[in-house]
Amino acid sequence: MSNDSEIRDLLALERTRLANERTFLAYIRTALSLIAGAIVLFQFFASLHAYLAIAWVLVIFGLLVLIFGIYRFFYVRSELSRYRAKPSNSPNQ
Repeated sequence: MSNDSEIRDLLALERTRLANERTFLAYIRTALSLIAGAIVLFQFFASLHAYLAIAWVLVIFGLLVLIFGIYRFFYVRSELSRYRAKPSNSPNQ
């Protein structure tokens, strides 16, 4: 019976790892969208100072989202690696 629970645990870890990768890609997509919006404002509204201020805010938020996404991805990945490295406490071994 312990073999079934080990397989279940390994599959759960793999699903969590894949979910972490999808979340990381979503952070990257959001950051790129914010930065692309800023580039559009820089390109088409360079003479209007209010739009330039909004563009810089978008760049800052885009970079913050990217940095947070990278941090979160590596943090969750290290936690998953730590969990995978733990020996199982199954009495049937």
